[in-house]
Amino acid sequence: MSKISIVGVPMDLGADRRGVDMGPSALRYADLNEKLQALGYEVDDLGDLDVIIPETRHFGDPHAKYLKEIADACTHLANLVLEIHTDHRTPIVLGGDHSIAVGTMSGMAESFRRQNAKIGLMWFDAHADFNTPQISPSGNVHGMPMAAIMGYGPIELTRIFGFSPKIQPERAVMIGIREVDPQERELVKSSGVRVFTMKEIDRRGIGSVMDEALSIVTKDTDGFSVTLDADFLDPYESPGVATPVRGGADYREAHLAMEMVADTKKMVSFEIAEINPILDVQNKTAHFGMELILSAFGKQIL
Repeated sequence: MSKISIVGVPMDLGADRRGVDMGPSALRYADLNEKLQALGYEVDDLGDLDVIIPETRHFGDPHAKYLKEIADACTHLANLVLEIHTDHRTPIVLGGDHSIAVGTMSGMAESFRRQNAKIGLMWFDAHADFNTPQISPSGNVHGMPMAAIMGYGPIELTRIFGFSPKIQPERAVMIGIREVDPQERELVKSSGVRVFTMKEIDRRGIGSVMDEALSIVTKDTDGFSVTLDADFLDPYESPGVATPVRGGADYREAHLAMEMVADTKKMVSFEIAEINPILDVQNKTAHFGMELILSAFGKQIL
């Protein structure tokens, strides 16, 4: 699609650390819209969803903090993403903490379901995000979205649009994983999702990993979504993230991954999450995120 709709989700309810609610503004400040237009896209920025701030609510269940508020925001986002994709526009969703992925992928999955089509998912992250309230050490919902998309966890998250899982595990991949909670590890292993840890990237190289990952998300599908947590990147390259983990993807590894995504011409939505401008240095992380979006949408060296 040559038409893009951008939507910001300034939500930090899913994490203990404040600041990721400013991620959408930081990405726009990095001239994202103008640079996408320079690539030839028609860009419609729909602004930001109205999301409550933590100070106005009690977090509720300590095992799934702000669950109702997050589910409400994700349901709103899911309906908006569905509307965008149904209108033959490519959604770009700017977070916000990574719990927003539940909304984005619910909307995309529903759009594909209505067309009797199959969708894949490419998940870039330092963390598995495969916790549930029963096993989460923190109760922070930004550590649960991949589990919810796969059908594990609270029905408020898993049953948006009334069906679950949103993505079949054999059509999903996770890339860059390097920090997993103990009980979460067992759920990931039993889920059927192909996980490419940083160890595998180190041994094989990002090109080989992406070749296999793309073969999974494009096999027997009609397109795939990308969601990128900024902590997929090494903190040296990307200091402004909510939960940094050393040993992540470097500048060229990340760009090559996005360039290979673009080469397939089968990406149907893009989401970036967890940029925290409070912790950033001169908007470095948001600028890097903007550049990665451009690579995923076809910007080339030559």
